[in-house]
Amino acid sequence: MIDAHQHFWRLARGDYGWLTADFGPIYRDFGPEDLQAHLTTHGIAQTILVQAAPTVAETHFMLEIAERTPFVAGVVGWVDFTAKDAPETIAALAKHPLLVGLRPMVQDIADDDWLLRDDLAPALEAMIAHELVFDALVLVKHLPRLAVFAERYPRLRIVIDHGAKPQIRDRAFDAWRDAIAPLAADQRIMCKLSGLVTEALPDWGADDVTPYCRELLSLFGPQRLIWGSDWPVVNLAGGYNRWREAAMAALAGLSDDDRDAILGGNAARHYLTTRGRR
Repeated sequence: MIDAHQHFWRLARGDYGWLTADFGPIYRDFGPEDLQAHLTTHGIAQTILVQAAPTVAETHFMLEIAERTPFVAGVVGWVDFTAKDAPETIAALAKHPLLVGLRPMVQDIADDDWLLRDDLAPALEAMIAHELVFDALVLVKHLPRLAVFAERYPRLRIVIDHGAKPQIRDRAFDAWRDAIAPLAADQRIMCKLSGLVTEALPDWGADDVTPYCRELLSLFGPQRLIWGSDWPVVNLAGGYNRWREAAMAALAGLSDDDRDAILGGNAARHYLTTRGRR
């Protein structure tokens, strides 16, 4: 089993602009030793470590951790996609065997049309050349742009993070479903079953998140859905164990093969197999 979406950070590094003291329980350092107990509890052997700061230094920081952490099977890093030297930066980073993808923090970019910029093309072509996955950290409002983006780059492997963060607390189910369904129809696109509970009310229950889990399953199918914890951000909404239990309950009706695909097989195939990861 694989946790396909987790983070580490060290506050003293100073590039986590979004992470302030207002985030309380996650405003501290988190490293491999903090995650290990959760992985052991749930029998999870590997993880995908995902960027949390928009700097190349963050990517190097994560790769250094991955080198000395056996359970980290791959890293999704960050580059400045609009920089003129982005292709060269991507080529240099891609030499590291544990780099499996890159992620711009689209949700935090003021320009809602950023995905449609023409000057992204050189960086994206470099990603395609080096067989890297594009993690799309988007909100519901970005989904129509992401659909156009996907059409422009038919050879780019794309995974939507956190189901595009549906506004569960506002019960905005229909608008979310209608926006993500066209992307789910594209068989190239994968989606992470992660990050949902932080979009719900603090006292969320299974009835709040299960409809979203099952709709993602219905839209993407068990071969294109990838489970992730979004730890330690998930600590803002009940923690690792509570989210894992809720996800398992939502997947309870599946065959063993389909459930295993979501809980690890799809992540291995999408992130790790292409570039020969451990």
